[in-house]
Amino acid sequence: MEYVKAFIAGFVSTLVFHQGLLTLLYLAGSSPRVPYDMKPTGPLHVPAVISLAFWGGVWGGVLWLLIAHAEGASYWVTAILVGAIGPSLVAWFVVMPMKGMGYAGGWDRKIIVGALLLNAAWGFGVALLMRVMDAG
Repeated sequence: MEYVKAFIAGFVSTLVFHQGLLTLLYLAGSSPRVPYDMKPTGPLHVPAVISLAFWGGVWGGVLWLLIAHAEGASYWVTAILVGAIGPSLVAWFVVMPMKGMGYAGGWDRKIIVGALLLNAAWGFGVALLMRVMDAG
C-alpha cells in the first residue's frame, strides 16, 4: 500500500510542484517549456503532462524506496537530492537522446539547471505528500 501512495504522491507532485515551479519559471521568462503541456505524446497519444505525471508516479516509488526509512533532515535532503539527480540523469542520458536532442539537451545550461530545480521541487513534493498521507 505504501508504494501505491508513493505513486500517487509522485503523480500529484508532478502536477503541483514540478509543473507549478515550471509555471513560475515560464512566466518569469526563464524557461521556454510550456507548463501543463496538453499536446498528445506517443505511443498512447495522452497529453504530455499526463505522461510526465505517470512517470513521476513511477519515480515516486523509486524515491520512496530510498527515503522510507530516513528520519529528520536526512528524509528531506535525500528526497530533494535524489529527486533532483535521479530523474534528471535519466532525462539527460536516455530520454533526450531518444528524442534526438543529444545528451543533456546539447549541454545547455538552462536545460541542466532547469531539470535539477524542477526535479528537486518534485522530490520535495513527494516527501511532503507522503508525510501528509501518513506514509512517512
